[in-house]
Amino acid sequence: MSGEKKIEWFENESFWLNYGPVMFDGQHWAEARGIAERCVQIASLKKGCSVLDACCGPGRISVELASLGMNVTGVDITVPFLDAARESACAEGVRLNLVKCDMRSFTTDRKFDSAINVYNSFGYCDSVEDDFKILRAVHGALKDGGTFILECISRETAVRWFTEGEWFERDGMTVLTEFKVHGAWEGLLSRWILIGRDGKRMEHQFVQRLYSAPELRSGILRLGFKTAEIYGGFDLSPYDYNARTMVLVARK
Repeated sequence: MSGEKKIEWFENESFWLNYGPVMFDGQHWAEARGIAERCVQIASLKKGCSVLDACCGPGRISVELASLGMNVTGVDITVPFLDAARESACAEGVRLNLVKCDMRSFTTDRKFDSAINVYNSFGYCDSVEDDFKILRAVHGALKDGGTFILECISRETAVRWFTEGEWFERDGMTVLTEFKVHGAWEGLLSRWILIGRDGKRMEHQFVQRLYSAPELRSGILRLGFKTAEIYGGFDLSPYDYNARTMVLVARK
């Protein structure tokens, strides 16, 4: 029907139910504490400070931030992930405020001391405009002087570390991945194939838009952030040919 809102792939809960355990494996959970600690240090947060975890997923960073004494609000569009975050918080004895919402339309009267969007959760909307709706919502949710930490694959790191694919065993499944350049390095086309022990096969592909570091920094500053610095990791290492990811730290 004309005028109906398009449902994007990341709004499909069945995708996350099948692929979530593979993407958020034990190694990534083990890394969560260190990332949370670095985010607290980078943003100069003290116990009781408020943090917005934009696109929080199953809450691996949210739970660790809460255990460090932060007052955490996690926002995600996927109900199974919010349920998993709630269960993890309960198991760890911490409190989370969890909100089901599309970050593109997220608004709040409350203002946060800091906001994060990590684990390569940015660049999946159909348009640049929609991607920046997320960043605009984060800007609007921050207090003046608040810090935003964004971590994702950049165009430079995608080129530097590009591989055509790999296969591995994880969560009882054989996982095959294939990667192709989309457009003139405007994005990365990822194809994931999961094969269970019973031989059942699932396949999904999606495109992540790739932003160069200067492009993303300029866009962040246009939104009204006062500063935006680019690093090669949460350790604030230089963003150079050794960088495996891009960490942007912006101050409102």
